[in-house]
Amino acid sequence: LLSRFASSQSIKKSLELIKQGVTNIIVGTHRVLSKDVEFFDLGLLVLDEEQRFGVEHKEKIKLLKNNVNVLTLSATPIPRTLHMALSGIRDISTLDTPPQNRHPIETFVTEYSETLLVDAVLREVSRNGQVFILYNRVESIENFYKRVITLLGNDIKVIYVHGQMKSEYLEKQIRAFYEKQADVMISTTIIENGIDIPDANTLIVIDADKLGLSQLYQIRGRVGRSHNLAFAYLTYD
Repeated sequence: LLSRFASSQSIKKSLELIKQGVTNIIVGTHRVLSKDVEFFDLGLLVLDEEQRFGVEHKEKIKLLKNNVNVLTLSATPIPRTLHMALSGIRDISTLDTPPQNRHPIETFVTEYSETLLVDAVLREVSRNGQVFILYNRVESIENFYKRVITLLGNDIKVIYVHGQMKSEYLEKQIRAFYEKQADVMISTTIIENGIDIPDANTLIVIDADKLGLSQLYQIRGRVGRSHNLAFAYLTYD
């Protein structure tokens, strides 16, 4: 595993094993593309959430080795990749069938109100589920968090996370939510990728009009990951 959550000691050991070819599979963030990663014999590169990688990263990937098989996955492919696929430079596969017992997410675009927030949270918690509230302003997220606690009362456990927190604390908070120690997680767009919490099936996006369409599509994908019907409220002021 190569990511900022791994300790420097374990990364050092991993880099050595990668160089020697002892390791068969490397799972990592953009950290995999760093200069200090030397591959013994790279054969396959799988890029999940391909829209998170810029042209600069793609060029680095090309330099890794000329004859690497590359599989890129995305729910919202970037125009350049889509063009390459449609013009035949790349092969394209489309997955149209959702996993078994999945329901389409009920999506509402609506004006924000505190009543809506309270009703949506209480409805989800009453069916033993969890809630994501997306609030994308780091400077005022703590005040919003305090306001939400006031609205919901002490019976509902609320936590908040953002990308400027120390990585150890951030990981601890997300793990706590994953282990159902909290009912509501207020977060910035850092939850856009790689968060899989099947019990979280209500999403409230604050100021949805300030986010891009592909971003909203990715964020909405954080809910509806189980057999339960999911609700997404995209709110505006």
